[in-house]
Formats: sequence, C-alpha cells, structure tokens
Amino acid sequence: MGLLLDSFWRASVYCLRPRVILISTLPLLVIAVLACGFSYFYWDASVAAMRGLLDSFSILAGLWSWLQGWGVADAASVVAPLMVVAATAPLIVVASLLLVGVLSTPALVRLVADRRFPDLERRQGGSFFASVTWALGSTVLALVALVLSIPLWFVPPLVLVLPPLIWGWLTYRVMSFDALSEHASKEERQELFKRYRSGLLGIGVVTGYLGAAPSIVWASGVIFAAAFLVLIPLAIWIYTLVFVFSSLWFTHYCLAALERLRHDKAQAAQRTADLAIVEVTPSAMQPAALLADERSTSPDRPSAHP
Repeated sequence: MGLLLDSFWRASVYCLRPRVILISTLPLLVIAVLACGFSYFYWDASVAAMRGLLDSFSILAGLWSWLQGWGVADAASVVAPLMVVAATAPLIVVASLLLVGVLSTPALVRLVADRRFPDLERRQGGSFFASVTWALGSTVLALVALVLSIPLWFVPPLVLVLPPLIWGWLTYRVMSFDALSEHASKEERQELFKRYRSGLLGIGVVTGYLGAAPSIVWASGVIFAAAFLVLIPLAIWIYTLVFVFSSLWFTHYCLAALERLRHDKAQAAQRTADLAIVEVTPSAMQPAALLADERSTSPDRPSAHP
C-alpha cells in the first residue's frame, strides 16, 4: 500500500510539470483530429443508420408508442445519437490508450527514470514491436470481454463493476509493459507481474473509473447539441489526461518495484555469498589447526631448554 500511495502522489505532481503537459498534447491533437473528422463526415450517416436499426426492431415499437403517450413525440431521434455515442465511446477510449502508450509513455518513462532512477540499469526486455503486439493483443481480448459482458450490464450492480474492471485490466497490461520494457528484462517483468499483480490491477481499476467521467461529458455533448463542439473535445482531453496520469502512475510504481526487486535479489545473493564463506572458512582452516596441535603434542618435538 505504501508503494501504491507513493507512486500516486508522485504521478499527480508530475502531471503539473510543463514538460508532461507538452508531452500529453500530441495524442490529444491526434484524437481530436480523428474525432472531428468522424463527426464531420460520418455523424449524420451514423445517426441515420442507428435510427433505421432501431426502427427495424418491432419489439421497440411498443416502447416508442408508450413514450409518445407521455409526450415524447420522436423518442427514436433522441435514442439514436445516444446509441452512436455508446458505440463509439469504447473506440475513443481504446484509441486514446494506445496513442498515449505509443506517443507519450516512452517520453514519460525517460523523464521519470532520469529524474528519480538515474542509476537503474536498462536491460531492454521489450522492443517497440513487442510493445505494439502486446497492446493490440490485450486490446482485442478486452474488447471481446466487453462485448460478451454486455448482457450482464442490465444487472444494476454489474454495470458499475464490469466495464471499469475490463478497462482496468487493459490499462494495467498496456501501461505496465510499456513502463518496464526499457529497464526490466523479460524474466524481471514476468516476476513483477506475478508479485505485484493486485497493485497493478488496482491502479488499472482506479484509472478505469476515472475514465468513466468523460463518458458523461460525451453524452452531454449529444443531449446539449448547442455545446457539442465544446463538450466533445473536452471529453477527449479528459480521456488523454487520465491515461497520461495512469502512465505516470504505472511508471513510478513499476520502476520503484523493479528497483526493490533488484535490491532484494542483491541482498539475497550477498547473504548466500557470506554463508558460503562461513561454511568454507572452518574447513579450510581445520588442517592448519590440526597440524599446529600435532606439533605441540608430538614427543619428537625438540625441547626449548637443554
């Protein structure tokens, strides 16, 4: 718990550094351009397609009639944009996570390592290709789990647990690998994942819940159409900031855990060496001691006095 809280406040302080703010702007700009491009070229077509999909379900006709009786004239026109948001929000989250991992995390790791761990040996346990492969594989698994868990979202407690848990697992997998790829060997990374799995998953779940806040802003941008152009970029900025913060949190946690792991191994090796010296020394000195004892008790030993 001490390591978890220590890395948390260090990551919070680092987020205020001008260099970190500058590093976080690149993925923000990329995500903003992609989102604006989607909104400009595909928003109306996506809403129309979703509206047609909703109208094709005869089971929803009774719901629309019931809502119309309560004064909602065209409920499908309100629900369709919300459904588009619900479908695209996970893609925005994944894109933000991957872009922060590729564009920002290496620079953030170097910043933390240079300032706090300048003597930590870099053992290059993961390449850029391995990092991208690991991130894409973890993302596919997370998306599959997310889709399979959708029926469980209709159970009120589970909808508050499953999505943050899945996003937390994905964040933990991607950010931890990137934080350790340059400094830890493959064996050290695997050992750290086993030893600190609960702490790493805890960081991922916390950042997963933090990532739920932009979804509210995103949905508000659809409901309040007049503020759409302001609220949607704000949501994207919050996504990027959350993942930059989580990257710093994982970096501080993982590098401190790596330093502790190497320190523990060095101490264990030193104790083993000291024990070997203690075991070898009596056996090496024993013949000399016996020889001295034999000389002192031998009857043929010449006397010191005539």
